[in-house]
Amino acid sequence: MFYEGVLTKMRTEDSNPINYYLVFENDFIHLNQLLGKSISVTFMGYQCSGCGKDKKIFRQGYCYDCFYQSPNTGDWIMRPELSKAHLGIEDRDLEYEKAAQLQPHIVYLANSSNIKVGVTRKSQVPTRWIDQGAHEAIEILEVPNRYLAGITEVALKEHIADKTNWRKMLTNAVTDEQLDTVKEQLKAYIPKETLQYFIENNKETNLEFPVLQYPEKVTSLNLGKTSFFEGKLTGIKGQYLIFEDQTVFNIRNHEGHTIKLSIL
Repeated sequence: MFYEGVLTKMRTEDSNPINYYLVFENDFIHLNQLLGKSISVTFMGYQCSGCGKDKKIFRQGYCYDCFYQSPNTGDWIMRPELSKAHLGIEDRDLEYEKAAQLQPHIVYLANSSNIKVGVTRKSQVPTRWIDQGAHEAIEILEVPNRYLAGITEVALKEHIADKTNWRKMLTNAVTDEQLDTVKEQLKAYIPKETLQYFIENNKETNLEFPVLQYPEKVTSLNLGKTSFFEGKLTGIKGQYLIFEDQTVFNIRNHEGHTIKLSIL
């Protein structure tokens, strides 16, 4: 049996453990059902998420030209403190930016490989934490727009990490932390203009991933260099597939790649 389509980030369902799905144009795969089975992945070509053409993917599923034109890839996405829709200032498409930026956002702590601070739309909780491979997370504050979340993150990352060590996350070299305690310690560094949005006395969220066996070390599969791969699927965490031979495949990094996935 095989499936063919363009990769987009895996869809997830908050359950115990997390359910993962690969969704193609005319079909989908419930990946949890493939755990313990051998599969193969064959690289077929590209399909840009913007123009739809078979052009080499530059970043985030877009070819070079579309990446620098699409409102989906503006600088404010990776750096929310650059958001300007609340001022009525356009970056690439003001209506799109208003819809994306002028909605409730959460500043949070998540523990994937270490405790880190991050920002996401409220509607993306807990999806954002799942995508990062966080086994625990807690909300710090809820603000009405992306800009306020961004300036809070900038202030807090002077005192705590804002990056995940993906290798530690995938080898499960992690420890449980008292996120509520760390949250209270960081309260002193929250900007005055967002302190009113601090969330009191909330509990952390715990997440379990469908992993049969964690690797001791990891080797990353890059379809641009290796057009065919075959292996036994032993886990799914974050946006990664984990294989028995310690190969890991980052689905998110391969958005816009057309593949054939065969179940052996």
